[in-house]
Amino acid sequence: MRMQSGAEREVKGGFSFQEQLSHQEAIEKGEADTEKATEKSGPSEVVFDRVKAQLRARLGSEVYSSWFGRMKLTEASKGCVRISVPTAFLRSWINGHYLDLISELWKQEEPETLKVEIVVRTATRNVRVAQETKPAVARKVAARPQTALASGTLSASHGPRGSAVQAAEADGRANVLGSPLDSRYTFDSLIEGPSNRVASAAARTVAESDSNAIRFNPLFLHASVGLGKTHMLQAIAAESLRRKPQARVVYLTAEYFMWRFATAIRDNNALTLKEQLRDIDLLIIDDMQFLQGKSIQNEFCHLLNMLLDSARQVVVAADRPPSELESLEPRVKSRLNGGVSLEIGAPDFSMRLSILKQRLAAAQAEDASLDIPEEILVHVARSVTGSGRELEGAFNQLLFRHSFEPQITIDRVDEILGHVCRAGEPKRVRIEDIQRIVARHYNVSKTELLSNRRTRTIVKPRQVAMYLSKVMTPRSLPEIGRRFGGRDHTTVLHAVRKIEGLTDGDRQLAQEIELLKRLISDQA
Repeated sequence: MRMQSGAEREVKGGFSFQEQLSHQEAIEKGEADTEKATEKSGPSEVVFDRVKAQLRARLGSEVYSSWFGRMKLTEASKGCVRISVPTAFLRSWINGHYLDLISELWKQEEPETLKVEIVVRTATRNVRVAQETKPAVARKVAARPQTALASGTLSASHGPRGSAVQAAEADGRANVLGSPLDSRYTFDSLIEGPSNRVASAAARTVAESDSNAIRFNPLFLHASVGLGKTHMLQAIAAESLRRKPQARVVYLTAEYFMWRFATAIRDNNALTLKEQLRDIDLLIIDDMQFLQGKSIQNEFCHLLNMLLDSARQVVVAADRPPSELESLEPRVKSRLNGGVSLEIGAPDFSMRLSILKQRLAAAQAEDASLDIPEEILVHVARSVTGSGRELEGAFNQLLFRHSFEPQITIDRVDEILGHVCRAGEPKRVRIEDIQRIVARHYNVSKTELLSNRRTRTIVKPRQVAMYLSKVMTPRSLPEIGRRFGGRDHTTVLHAVRKIEGLTDGDRQLAQEIELLKRLISDQA
């Protein structure tokens, strides 16, 4: 029973049972380590053994083995006692939960003790020895993780296995795997305009600021697809590393973050991954809307809280504001809402023309004979009014055609880009807009619409909203289900078929659907 209650206390403290499992191999060796340590017992070691015995008696063998099995006495002099543990996680946990108890027990044995400290063993012993005995090697080793960081891989694990000195100097940070950076995505290649100027200024400030001069935290950037979020995020990472090569910068997509945690849990290595992620200066997360799963979101929330509370910079991007990310847990949304949220809009004509000219200059650097008249670029910039990706796709089509149609005309451009060119960009309909307008039309709240209530007054509006989300947005059935309180895609499919069937014979419902479509299109 004591083991179960101890585990419950640990889970309530924010650490999963999985973290305890990753300790077990070390714990088995810990008892032997402490036994060997007593062979050379001096007065302080005797006191240390008594304190450990008191801890075991008060807390029980299971809790003692989990958290204190690998403690070692590092120093005891001039009223100061230093006890070392192998990881920063253990130090943090013991400091937060048991330091007062350890201090009390030690002072009972030695009343003249003034202070008891818990330190990380590698930081107090191994690194110092490495620096003092092999300064040249240590300096060389210290540069290796920086090179890996600057390359965007955020990992030195692809090279040969390093020595113990390397491992101590890197302090476990070098094997934090991040999504690779694209060397094209820098602030120099970012075209600025009215739609992204504010977001770009904030991004530059984050990249250029010192770690102790954080102003926007967390910085949340949101925009529809293809409007430059990823470019801006990677530019932040690249510029930060260029200015501060020793900075610990991690750029991750939400999907990669989930995969890394799932893999770490599978391999019983979640504790190591958390330690690596918590020991960084700048965390950048892209495509936040794809972060799914309660347990993964809880882990992300713990990481976010730790970084923000430690004044470490966090930058997040998604396709909509944090308040509209219905799939996120309330705690995560609350933290994200506590920072600065900025929107990146669609590029205007001048920005689109600048993007095309930039792409042409890059193409001409590879092929000097390439020549596309400016009036063609102007026509494309006026015609393709969608996202930056659509504009780049149009340019690539143009580039391909130009290779065997050098004298291309504007009429020919319209033929080639007919599927892309349009007079104006249609307004983007969002599921949140549909939910808001449907809820208002049927006189129910949005909370009720997303709830599990199954009364007729709620079910009909919910099914209508799901149906409209399917026919008016490009979202998939699973995504729509997640945005409606985490429902299964089969529930959405049932709602769509139900409304489709009813509108065939219910003229009043059909008119309501058409009215709602107009309201949504007008207010989207």
